[in-house]
Amino acid sequence: MLYREALNKAYDETMAKDENIVTLGEDVGRYGGSYRVTEGLYEKYGEKRVIDTPIAELSIVGNAVGMAIGGLRPVAEIMTANFALLAFDQIINHMSKLRYMSNGKLTLPMVVRFPQGVSRQLAAQHSESYEQMLCAVPGLKVLAASDVNYAYHALKHAIMSDDPFIFIEHELLYNKKGEVDTSSVIDPFKAQIRKEGEDITIISYLKMVDDVMLAVERIEKELDCTCEVIDLCSLNPIDYETLQTSIEKSSRVVMVEEDHKTGGFGAQVVAWIAEELFYALDAPPFRIAGADVPIPYNRHLELLSIPTPDSIAAQIIEWGRKNDV
Repeated sequence: MLYREALNKAYDETMAKDENIVTLGEDVGRYGGSYRVTEGLYEKYGEKRVIDTPIAELSIVGNAVGMAIGGLRPVAEIMTANFALLAFDQIINHMSKLRYMSNGKLTLPMVVRFPQGVSRQLAAQHSESYEQMLCAVPGLKVLAASDVNYAYHALKHAIMSDDPFIFIEHELLYNKKGEVDTSSVIDPFKAQIRKEGEDITIISYLKMVDDVMLAVERIEKELDCTCEVIDLCSLNPIDYETLQTSIEKSSRVVMVEEDHKTGGFGAQVVAWIAEELFYALDAPPFRIAGADVPIPYNRHLELLSIPTPDSIAAQIIEWGRKNDV
């Protein structure tokens, strides 16, 4: 099924199981969602559980916080990450903190989900990535779904959990095809090895995982090596154990992310590697990330502002030759 269909299936199955699960956001009801993720839910569960809201992100998340405190399990959809900035007061000051500040007397079983990243010519105000800010907030669990099967299982877990979750998607993944194994059990906090290898560990998440996989064949051919590709899946907490096992095997690591390089999420991963695995490395860690510019509207410039399969391959090959891969 499609990525968006897997998310829809997760919604449908959990809503059928628990009448306290509601979803709210702009156009999630009658229209079926801007990316068709909530398609059909309004007709099945009605307007009291699939709630069309005004264009007011602060209100959407604020209402979800109140619903969660009151015993519901709300899933709030924000149309794109940039718009989530309007709700950061509720996300950071309330959603993430109230369980701790109440000494556990309050629970917030809620999910805020949104797509992010560069799509096709949506320009600077619709193309950002904010995981680096959200993962820096204690009290939030942050998942990033790059895979269809993972998206289904991880969203179900987040909806049924008693903790507040940020669930990050990508605008270019909604029509990605994949199989969903409904009988399997997936730990949403465990990183997944998308490809095994011996010589270079490449770490990524969201759409960049697909771009890395497209680049790997050229990298392996030109460097005469094998690459291990790891999809982080969970950004907070990070599955450092899986990373350590891979890096100790390969002794070389590359971090690939779409976000701007300065202050990007990958800096945290590389800092941990430098602190904890320094003596396991045979080469300095290498980061590939987006340029430190607002995302351009022009398609040629837009592609130059982010990693692509070709640029990922070229940069890793150059780095590998300098470091005797």
